[in-house]
Amino acid sequence: MSDKPFRIERDSMGELHVPADALYGAQTQRAVDNFPISGLRMPRAFIRALGLIKSACASANHQLGLLSENIAAVIQHCAEDVASGLHDAHFPIDVFQTGSGTSTNMNANEVIANLATQKLGSKVHPNDHVNMSQSSNDVIPTAIHVSACLLIEENLLPALAHLQTSIDKRAQELQAVVKTGRTHLMDAVPVTFGQELSAWATQIRQNMYRLQAGLTRLRALPQGGTAVGTGINAHPEFGNKVAMALKARTGFAFIVMDNLFVGLASQDAAVEMSGQLKTLAVSLTKIANDLRWMNSGPLAGLGEIALPALQPGSSIMPGKVNPVIPEAVTMVCAQVIGNDATITLGGLSGNFQLNVMLPVIAYNLLQSIELLANAARVLADKAIAEFTVNQAKIQEALDKNPILVTALNRVIGYEKGAAIAKQAYAQGRSIIEVAKQETGMSEAELKQLLDPAKLTQGGISEGGSGAGG
Repeated sequence: MSDKPFRIERDSMGELHVPADALYGAQTQRAVDNFPISGLRMPRAFIRALGLIKSACASANHQLGLLSENIAAVIQHCAEDVASGLHDAHFPIDVFQTGSGTSTNMNANEVIANLATQKLGSKVHPNDHVNMSQSSNDVIPTAIHVSACLLIEENLLPALAHLQTSIDKRAQELQAVVKTGRTHLMDAVPVTFGQELSAWATQIRQNMYRLQAGLTRLRALPQGGTAVGTGINAHPEFGNKVAMALKARTGFAFIVMDNLFVGLASQDAAVEMSGQLKTLAVSLTKIANDLRWMNSGPLAGLGEIALPALQPGSSIMPGKVNPVIPEAVTMVCAQVIGNDATITLGGLSGNFQLNVMLPVIAYNLLQSIELLANAARVLADKAIAEFTVNQAKIQEALDKNPILVTALNRVIGYEKGAAIAKQAYAQGRSIIEVAKQETGMSEAELKQLLDPAKLTQGGISEGGSGAGG
């Protein structure tokens, strides 16, 4: 210990020094001493969930006649303070701790018990009262589910809805702006900006559906399974009353798992949700990279759009402006994909009746949710909403695009179309000019067939004499 003031606390293993002003006790201090590994603490969303769960458990125990009204009420009050973030400084345990998260569960028990003791004026015990009818083995998996559900419902889904709305708005504004399509990063037949952006919006919408489907599994809680899933030391109705109390407190439709053993032994719902978050990261990477390519240049790249100039882009090249928001988003997505690998490995670590990588699963899952929510809002507000279109550059590329000859395939055939395209590209001439020379078709007829706006509508082009067919 340092020379800072301390007090002596005791647990089943003996005495040890605890900082005098700490709300936690001996078991938390042992964990602090045992795990000086990363400096990473359990996320705010997780501590919030723990507080809500401890409050719900006190309510359930009182309803079942197991906890007196005055002790239940003071535990609920203090647990709600923990949930609100008033005491986060007293949750110092490293993420890399015991695999069940027992240390963090006891941290919550000790903090709430000390607060309740101060408020009530008589002893409230961390195990006998705050942890009544519970085990770390069901509390921590429940906290993973509760924290992820609330963070997705309150942060991520609204952020994605905002992003989708932003994309839809720009798609509507740019629905008539025709540009060169690209496949394999090579020129292809035309599309409109509206069509291109509609794909992005649909990706986001589909990701929201996936997340909502995954929430149906996460909202099922294993609370009441206690040590191994049998529910030893808990009333048979305890888990259901906890779920009802959490539903009343949060408005989220929590229920009790049909099989409590699976909730302790596996983290399949968390692994599934992480997979959905990874899919979202893939979608956001596609959108961000499209923006970077479209913004590239402005002279030597595509230069189709200009993203907002948010900051100087180089310490050596004056005037350079980089696509910083798409770059930040792609880094977020890389982190989320890496987090998914960690969560997957964590999910593999369910040995018999308990998964033993719960804290690292919680940390990575919640980080992914929070990062994606923040990235989606930044992408919407600082990239999608404010990019401008370089109409002159787009039109220049359209006019010279030899792939427009695709529309003549039914009239002149593929082979002759390919020859015209190659000639136009090699000579730097327009397709209409070369096609007029090689087919004898009129300029008016060719303009009708090769109108880029009409080509974005699909189907078969009308008109054409069939010359050269």
